[in-house]
Amino acid sequence: MGKDKRDKLILTLLIVVILLLGFLGYLFLIRPAISVYVTKAQTEGVEYAIYTLMYQASQCPSTGVPLTYQNKTINLVALECYQQSNQQASQ
Repeated sequence: MGKDKRDKLILTLLIVVILLLGFLGYLFLIRPAISVYVTKAQTEGVEYAIYTLMYQASQCPSTGVPLTYQNKTINLVALECYQQSNQQASQ
């Protein structure tokens, strides 16, 4: 009878140790790796958005590239396009 209780106790402690090691492995290995990946992906997304806006603005659309947030709008126009339109207007 005593050996059966001891075996159950050892099995329970073994399960607790395995769960603890799994939790610590997640906490110190997996979670930081996920955070690095997410940060890298967010940075790439921001860079892609900025490059896309810059490219669209450099194509010299007549009104620029509108950026709207809530009820406010900003039109992005490349400096070269702005100077070209000013030169054409002054002639």
